[in-house]
Amino acid sequence: MNVTLAFALFPILLLGAPVFAQSPCVNCLKAAQEQLKQCLGNAISQEDKNSCAERQQAKATACESGECEIERAISQNYNDVLPQKK
Repeated sequence: MNVTLAFALFPILLLGAPVFAQSPCVNCLKAAQEQLKQCLGNAISQEDKNSCAERQQAKATACESGECEIERAISQNYNDVLPQKK
């Protein structure tokens, strides 16, 4: 019974869990990139395209100073807490 249940639940776990979890930093940067693609698709003039690029740069900078900075701090704290092997 337990073996059958394990075999029945295993594929559900594999399909339900993502292969890797993306960080908030990566998600933010990808969203900025997607916004750039949409903006460029709607741009008519070169000025519109330049405006799209400027907005994308501002969004990426906001990501770097927000989610990415927090992620780096957490990662640094995690590395500081781990004992060093000799």
